[in-house]
Amino acid sequence: MVKPSKQIIRPYGDRRDDGVVQLSFTLPVPLSEKAKEAAAVFTKKMGFTDVKVAAAERAADAYTFFIVYARSSVSLDYAEIDVPEVVVKKMSFDDLNAFIKEKVKRRIVVFGACTGTDTHTVGIDAILNMKGYAGDYGLERYAWFEAFNLGSQVPNEDLIKKAMARNADAILVSQVVTQRDVHKDNSRHFIEAAKAAGIHGKVQLLLGGPRVDHKLALELGFDAGFGPGTKPSDVANYIVHALLKKEGKEPKDAHYQGEPQ
Repeated sequence: MVKPSKQIIRPYGDRRDDGVVQLSFTLPVPLSEKAKEAAAVFTKKMGFTDVKVAAAERAADAYTFFIVYARSSVSLDYAEIDVPEVVVKKMSFDDLNAFIKEKVKRRIVVFGACTGTDTHTVGIDAILNMKGYAGDYGLERYAWFEAFNLGSQVPNEDLIKKAMARNADAILVSQVVTQRDVHKDNSRHFIEAAKAAGIHGKVQLLLGGPRVDHKLALELGFDAGFGPGTKPSDVANYIVHALLKKEGKEPKDAHYQGEPQ
């Protein structure tokens, strides 16, 4: 395997490679000139130079929020970055429906929910509901998908049980609340429940949320992860290609980054 040539990069602010970054953080002190200086000193202690406190606002009693500009001497070789990423040839709404009809020859069953104590449905609604998100139709709108949105605060075991009853091809778990990494804890619990039910490795298990990416999902035991900006068509195309891959029918032009092509 040919090693890629180096690609050294640094942050960009006013001009290329100037190393300028923007930081934001809160300190537990009331807003004052002393607080601003504390923010500057804190930033310098992290190794930054040319520090400028651009904004300081009262966040609460005895708390101040800061926005700071500073310069970093750190650089990295972008060619050395290796992270798993879902890469499939994306089809349009009509083409994907026709493709499922031709290749899968049945409706693909998908269950989704925001599980645990999480009460937010904005993520799972955007992917599954018919209206979709940003002009991109949800899975309920696809003639060759049979999508079930169970809403929020659904126990992991209940989602799995209902999905198994309909022989689901994929289960979507949405996690919006992330304080103290509760999304990770609940996701691990879901995977444990999936293994206990005997569906891990048999049914596509997908994780989504504002602090989710494909790498994290894989680490937690899911088949794929989808973060901010994901559209319903992204998930729909992934599910179809993954299902065909499982059945040995995957198109030759579809692959997953990091795996042999």
